[in-house]
Order: sequence, then C-alpha cells, then structure tokens
Amino acid sequence: MSANTAVPSLDKVYSEHVNPQWVRLLNLLQMNERYERCAGTELFTAGGSRILDFLSGYCVHNAGHNHPAIVSAIKEELDRGGPGMLQSHVPELAAQLAERLSARAGGRLRRAVFCSSGSEGVEAAIKFARAYTGRVGMLYAEGAFHGLTCGALSLMSDAFWRDGFGPMLPQTEAVPFGSVEALESRLATKKFAAFIVEPIQGEAGIQVPDPDYLRAAQNLCRRYGSLFVLDEVQTGMYRTGPFLAAHRYGLDPDMVILAKALSGGLIPVGAVLSTEAVSDAVFSSLKRSIVHASTYGENSLAMRAGLATLDVLEQEGLGPRSEALGNEFRRKLASALAPYEMVKEVRGAGMLSGIEFAPPRQLRLRVMFEAFRRIHPAMFGQALVMRLFRDKRILTQMCGNNFMVLKAAPPLVVSEAQLDEYIAALRDIVQLAHTSTEFWGEAMGLARRAVKI
Repeated sequence: MSANTAVPSLDKVYSEHVNPQWVRLLNLLQMNERYERCAGTELFTAGGSRILDFLSGYCVHNAGHNHPAIVSAIKEELDRGGPGMLQSHVPELAAQLAERLSARAGGRLRRAVFCSSGSEGVEAAIKFARAYTGRVGMLYAEGAFHGLTCGALSLMSDAFWRDGFGPMLPQTEAVPFGSVEALESRLATKKFAAFIVEPIQGEAGIQVPDPDYLRAAQNLCRRYGSLFVLDEVQTGMYRTGPFLAAHRYGLDPDMVILAKALSGGLIPVGAVLSTEAVSDAVFSSLKRSIVHASTYGENSLAMRAGLATLDVLEQEGLGPRSEALGNEFRRKLASALAPYEMVKEVRGAGMLSGIEFAPPRQLRLRVMFEAFRRIHPAMFGQALVMRLFRDKRILTQMCGNNFMVLKAAPPLVVSEAQLDEYIAALRDIVQLAHTSTEFWGEAMGLARRAVKI
C-alpha cells in the first residue's frame, strides 16, 4: 500500500467483513475503545485510559487477564514442538487435565470429553444423556442461558435468542427455576433424558436458589431415570468459591459442563465431566470409540492452558479468596446502595454478584422510567452501564435475560481497593439516577437512538 493510500479504519473493516451492528451498538453506548494491553483486572486503551474490568469476559478471566504463569506455560508448549493436534495418538496432556478435573470435581465424575466452548459442551451433554437413557426429551429451567448453538438454544426460553433460528430440537420443555413441584410433574412422565440447569442462573439475573431446590432436583432425576446435568460454564472454576457451585450444595451430578475460565482467557477449551456409566453408554464398543469427538478439543495448547489455569487458581488460593471477598463486597455494596429506592437487592455467591433494580416509586422518576422503558426495555440498564464505563472507567454489563440486574463479576484476583472503587462508582451513578434530570434525559435520548439502529 502506498503512502498516499488511505488506511481504512478498524471499525470500517470490521463492519464490512464481520458485524456492522456490533460497531453501531458500541458507538451508541460510547463504549467503542481500542485496547492495547490487559493485565489482571485492568484494561489499557490506545488513548492511555485505564478501565477496571468487572465483567471478566463473562467469567472467562477468573485468573485475571494474561496471567504470566499461563502465558509462560503456553509459550513453553509452543517451543516444545510436540504433537499439537495429531488426532491419532493418546494425548498426554488431555489425560493429565481430565485426571485433575475429575479429582477436583469429585463424586462419580470420573470421565471427561474436551471441546472448545460451553455451547459445544452443552451439545455433548444432550447427546450423552440421550445415549445413556434412550430418551429424547430435555428439560431445562426458565431463564436459563446455555449457549447459542441450535441445541443449546433449544434449552432456553427467551424468545430473543431463538427468534429466526427455528425450528429447535423437539421435545424440549421449560420448568420454573426453583419450583420442585413443576419439576416433578414433568420428570414423572419419564420422557426426559436429562434436566440441565445452572446451579446459579447467570443471565437470568444471578438467581441463587434455595439450597434444598437443587438437592431435591437431583433426587427427583434419580427417581424418574433422568440425568442431572449442571451447566457450570459461568459458575465453575472457583467463581463462586468452591471449585464447582455444586459443591456449595453437596450435589453429586451425572454430568458437569465447564468452559470459559478453564481457558485462562487465552486458548478456548471446554470439558464435559461425566460418570463412567454415562461415558460408556456413548463409547460402548470399539466401533464407537470415535462416535463423539471435537477436532480442537484435546489440542496441546488448550490442555496446557487448562492445566496452568488450575495451577494458578489453586496456588493463589483464589477460590477461598473469592468466597471471603465476595461476601464482604456484597455486604458493603448493599449498605452503600440501601438509601436508594430503585435498588431492590444485592445477591450472589463468591465473585459473582447481581444488583437488581426496580421501577422507582416517586412519580417524578417513574414517569421518565416508564417512558423510555416503553421505547426499549433494556435502556435503563444500558444507561447505567454506559455511565459506569464513560464516567467511571468501569466495564460491566446487564444480565442477558434480565435487563434490570447489573452483573458484577471481576477477575478473582481483584483487590479490595478495586472492589471499593466499584462500590463508590456505582453509588455515584445510582445517586445521579435518583436526583438528576440529566441522567434521564440522556437515557431517553439513548433509547430513541437505539430504536433507529
């Protein structure tokens, strides 16, 4: 390219060749930044700004961004020049990672199959459940988020994610999250291969169930011959304190799906842990030894990244730290936000928290709130997200299936000072929402512009 030839902007190239609407949305929310360096909990932009990450790539960066030990392990694996994706050998690193994951998960989870994402893990779980039980039906909880492949979408009730992609898998049904009675009424039909559920629903608004619910669900699955499958893509890998959220409730599932944080945020990797009986129902003969596989699933870089990530999480004690700091964070956050009528509840576990908002009671505020919610139901939450990002340099997001719940999920290496910084920043923005016509005027303008996109 000659010196006189104009270089197209990144936004223009991305818009032309990837997804123009994503660029438009980021511009609308004033969140279109170029990041040059990321470390721990901090993101550094091309303009020299520092942004505090309270989203963690939707719970990918449990160990923090670019942890030096994980980066070093991947570099060493590359330098080793060993078999990356040979596909016709017994991969040493896959065996090691499967053994360690099984040991951490405990119970009857003795086998692992590897993949590249949580969605792919959900697809595997559907196949394995059907193979083991001989049934077709799949049961899931309302509000769930299991991924964006067609099989995973079939286990989600929110029409937003499904519209335009049908038909979905047949014989999938939803039951209310937390309702033992509704669950039993469907399981009793003995039509369902599995009940797949998040132990804490993330995108539904950080919904933390009564501990008895999940134990009852497990018992009902066993009574009626359905597998009890936990989607721990967001909640696993010490995010909620213990290695699995299942451990908080004393559960012994038939399958667990892991991904996101298992990668260290660097090399995509997912895993489905299962009992030997479930695994053997799939790999039931010599001929069927290849009946389920994933090209990139056991590649050496992904397996090395998974092993290094486990090392970091365990050696730095990030699980217990997540539990202790998360409890204190929610206590302080609830106290700071207590004076504000629009804050309904602060809840969560470990370093996975949700701040639920409610429509204001004051007539002056309610009129404005209802006016722009009619334009677009997500706009109040996105106004908060935009203000936190633009004014306070903090990255977060609303929950994908509940626009009234703000997610706070920083890397587990977050410091107490950074947690306090978030609390002070959110308090300032919430105070603005309760007192300033400027906040509502800007939010209204945001909503109107969103309608045009």
